[in-house]
Amino acid sequence: MKQAVRKISNSHGALSPALASRNAALDVLALVLDRNRPLDEAVDAAMGKSDMDPRDRAFARLLATTAVRRLGQIDNALARLIDAKLPLHPETLMNLLRLGAAQLMFLDTPPHAAVATAVDLAQAVGLGRGKGMANAVLRRLSREAETILADQDKARLNIPDWLWRRWVHTYGEDAVRTITAQHLEEPPLDLTLKPGEDVAFWTERLEAILLPTGTLRRPVGGRIEALSGFTDGTWWVQDAAAALPVLLFGDIAGKVIYDLCAAPGGKTAQLAARGAIVTAVDRSASRLAIVEKNLQRLGLTASLVAADAQAWKPGGTGLADGVLLDAPCTATGTIRRHPDIPLTKTPQDIAQLTRLQAELLDRAARLVRPGGTLIYCTCSLEPEEGELQIARFLGEHPEMIRYPIHSAEIGGLAEAITKDGDLRTLPCHWAERGGMDGFFAARLIRKAG
Repeated sequence: MKQAVRKISNSHGALSPALASRNAALDVLALVLDRNRPLDEAVDAAMGKSDMDPRDRAFARLLATTAVRRLGQIDNALARLIDAKLPLHPETLMNLLRLGAAQLMFLDTPPHAAVATAVDLAQAVGLGRGKGMANAVLRRLSREAETILADQDKARLNIPDWLWRRWVHTYGEDAVRTITAQHLEEPPLDLTLKPGEDVAFWTERLEAILLPTGTLRRPVGGRIEALSGFTDGTWWVQDAAAALPVLLFGDIAGKVIYDLCAAPGGKTAQLAARGAIVTAVDRSASRLAIVEKNLQRLGLTASLVAADAQAWKPGGTGLADGVLLDAPCTATGTIRRHPDIPLTKTPQDIAQLTRLQAELLDRAARLVRPGGTLIYCTCSLEPEEGELQIARFLGEHPEMIRYPIHSAEIGGLAEAITKDGDLRTLPCHWAERGGMDGFFAARLIRKAG
C-alpha cells in the first residue's frame, strides 16, 4: 500500500522558508512517484494554496522537477551509498534523500545546507532514525558526487528500460542518446505571435530569437503573465513543434475547421488567428473553460463544445473544410517539458491509446468534406501512435489519400520529413537552438467526387 502524502502546514511560521520549500518538494515527489500523479498536477496540489514566498515556491518547483528529471542518476548514486535497509516510512525517507541528492549533484546547493536541511526535514516529518541515515548518506554523497557523476551514463539512466529499448529499435542508439541528452536541458519558452504583429519589434521586446517557423523563443524565467504583450493578447505559449500542424492547412481564412480534442487550446488559437471559423471540441468542460479564457485574452473567437469527439455530431451539413485531430497520446515527445512521463507511462498505455486514436481518426475522417483536409497529430515518439496509425488508416480508408508535407512549409526543417511525406520532429532537432518537442503529423485529403 502506498503511504499517505505527509502534509505540514507552513502557516504561522511552523517551518522556516528553507524547510517549507523542501517540504513542498517532498510532497510533490510523493504524489508523482508514489501516486503516479503528473508533475504539473502534483505541483498545483502541493503548492496551490501555499503562502510561500514566490522565490521559495520557485525553488520548490525547481527542486522537485530536477529530482524527477534526473531520477535515474539520483537513484543510481544513492544505491551505491545505501548499504542498509531503510527504517520506518521508507518511501518518505527515500524521497527526502532524492531531494538532498538533487541539490548536491545538480543544483550547486552548498553541501552543509543540503545536508542540514535534509536532517531537519526528516525530524519535522517524523522520520525518527531516518535522520541519522539522511545525514550519513548525504554527507558521503557530498564527498563522492563528482566521482559518481563522471562514472554515470546519464543518457541511459534517466529513461526506463522499456522505453529505451523501443526507441533504440525505432531510431537507433545514437539518435536516442541525442534525444535523451536534450531531455536533461531546461527547455526554453516558445511563443506564437498573432498574425499581423510586428515580428521584429516583439523579438527585441521579448529578448527572444526568431525561429525559421515563426515561433519566438526566449530563455525560461520569471512569470509568464508579467511578460510584455501577455495582457494585451499579443501571443500565447506554444512549443515550436506544436505550432507546426496548423501550418499544414495552408490558407484557412473563412474556412470551417473542426478542432477535435482541442484543449489546452494553442492550436485553436492558431486556427482562429488565421481567420478560420473554428469549432473546438473537447470532452473536458473544465479544460475548455481555460481555452475560453485564453481566447478572450487574445481577442479571438471560436465555438467551444464540451463533448466526446467520438460521438459529437455537428449541426448543418456536418462536413468541414478541414479537421484537426490532436489525438490523446502517451506524450513521450514532450519529456523535456514533462519529465514525469517516463515514470507515469507504461507499454500498456501505448496499446490503449492506439485503439482510442484509431477510433477518433476514423470518426474525424467522416467529418471532412470531399476535397477537404484532415490533419492528424500526436506529441508522441511511438510509431504506433504516428506512422503505423496512418498506415492502418489509409489501408482501411480508400477515400482518403496522403498529401505529402514539404520542408518549405515548416521552416526548412527537412530532417523532420519522413520518407512517406509525414512530419516527425524529434527533441534533438534544432538542438543548438534549444530543441523542440517530438511530434508526428500527417496531412490527409478526402478525394473529391
